Amino acid sequence: MIKETRAFQAETKELLNLMIHSIYTHKEIFLRELISNASDAIDKFKFKSLTETSLLKDKEELKIELITDEEKNLFIIKDNGIGMTLEEVSENIGTIAKSGSKAFLANLEEAKKTGDLNIIGQFGVGFYSAFMVAEKIVLETKSPYSDKGVKWTSTGDGTYDIEEIELKDRGTTITLYLKNEEEDKEFLQEYKINSLVKKYSDYVKYPIMYKGERVNSTNPIWKMDKNDVKEEDYNEFYKSTFHDWEDPMFHFNFKVQGNLEYNALIYVPKNPPYDLYTREYKRGLQLYTKNVFIMDQCEELIPQYFNFMKGLVDTDNLSLNISREILQKTNELKTISKNLEKKIISEFEKMMKNNKEQYIKFWEIFGKNIKFGIQESFGMNKDKLKNLLMFKSSLNDEYVTLKEYVDRMPEEQKEIYYIPGENIEITKTLPKVKNALDKNIEVLFLTEDIDEFALKTLMEFDGKHFKSINDASLESEEEKKEAEKLQEENKSLMEKMKSFLGEKIAEIKLNPSLGNNSVALSSKGEVSLEMEKVLSKIPGNEGVKAEKVLEINPNHPLFEKLKNGNEGEINDLTEVLYNEGLLMEGFSIENPVEFITKLNTLLSK
Repeated sequence: MIKETRAFQAETKELLNLMIHSIYTHKEIFLRELISNASDAIDKFKFKSLTETSLLKDKEELKIELITDEEKNLFIIKDNGIGMTLEEVSENIGTIAKSGSKAFLANLEEAKKTGDLNIIGQFGVGFYSAFMVAEKIVLETKSPYSDKGVKWTSTGDGTYDIEEIELKDRGTTITLYLKNEEEDKEFLQEYKINSLVKKYSDYVKYPIMYKGERVNSTNPIWKMDKNDVKEEDYNEFYKSTFHDWEDPMFHFNFKVQGNLEYNALIYVPKNPPYDLYTREYKRGLQLYTKNVFIMDQCEELIPQYFNFMKGLVDTDNLSLNISREILQKTNELKTISKNLEKKIISEFEKMMKNNKEQYIKFWEIFGKNIKFGIQESFGMNKDKLKNLLMFKSSLNDEYVTLKEYVDRMPEEQKEIYYIPGENIEITKTLPKVKNALDKNIEVLFLTEDIDEFALKTLMEFDGKHFKSINDASLESEEEKKEAEKLQEENKSLMEKMKSFLGEKIAEIKLNPSLGNNSVALSSKGEVSLEMEKVLSKIPGNEGVKAEKVLEINPNHPLFEKLKNGNEGEINDLTEVLYNEGLLMEGFSIENPVEFITKLNTLLSK
């Protein structure tokens, strides 16, 4: 039989050092982590047993046991879950979770400085928290798919022993040899264990047994009367079930009755999961039927744009022996999903109306998901989600909904005006925006890359189409006629400038409403200036260009220089003005040195 001494993975050694030497607070969380791991192991076994019925013995009770021995200074936790093979122990206990190792290392140093334990739960390494209280850990485990058991031993010194052993029963037993410090011995006391289970793991769905008695609740929190459950109870259930170290932002509790009945408990985290925007991230809610766990991440229950949500659904309408393949085609599940989606959206709309401050907190963290939801699948979900949109407004620099904007639009205004730009204060200084603000026209500020794409997909709201201030015509009829007259009078000059710039621009026109600015850049067509910038960052889209329009202020002194200059001066000034327009809109210029040289030449005359 195999018996070896192996070295920990480098980042695991770092974590062990952090646990043993750097963190002195929150030691009690080790129990929550070990109980959560045991619960997960039973979940996995229970799911396997649905299709492999021979795994589960008749009348076998799936449970977690806590055992203490004060004389020997031992704390033991046992479960009869799925257990592990030798390969699984090596992979799961010898290394940090694969998907999180890089992110873990990136955050490890900061965790050392701040003592921030959030990193432990975030990266699935809670097992190692036991080293905060233990000087030695022995893990014995047996998988139903292996004839042999496995024994894993470590003192946290950078190595571990692993060997095959004879074990009769499936499951995992972890023995902690506690340190001799008084604060660690406290975890052997009955009152302490009971209080910690109540605090962190009361709603773990399997019995937690200690001294022959169940010490956690028997009634699932999601089936209890809402009036009987405190907010802190919901929070602790969330943290112990979904391995978060912070309370959730808020939760929704649904009890639906009728032809298809279900209970749902949905949480919105306070912070997005570290891998939310990666390909590795898996969305989904836990699925139960008749209080029996079916699967951990049921993607069918939650749309992609709500992928950040955690929670569960429990229904009596599904068969206990359902398989994953059948599950994906189950009409009942699709009905629950659609109903749940409507209820969540409805709750957000109520929150927006009754508790806007809380909705804004949600929006600032997860609003991007809603905007992606509008854009995805060619706008299939836009009508469902459009009322959830919010943007900062020029009216008071506060968030407004599209409905609030439309409700206070002047009768003569036919379009919803917006302007893209990451920095609102800088955006306000752009010529077109400043002109709009001077005329008391309300403008929505789009500060994220996805914003304009979402509005382009939405197309209109309450019959009002969206229009970028850059592309809007805000002049009076008199101003328009004056601009047309000037355009005609300077037609020859405009043609020379257009000929010099060539395909860089689609059009040159005069705009007397640019205030003190000599030039502005706008676009025409479907691709805006901001969309060009965003798309250019995506490989394969570098060729997507906006049809740029160079707008010249005929009231600016530089226009007189254009009219009176020779061909060389006109060309140099045209290029300088074009580059100024690019810079104001956040584009890079092709040749900065040449631009500065020509600018200095013009300034010196």
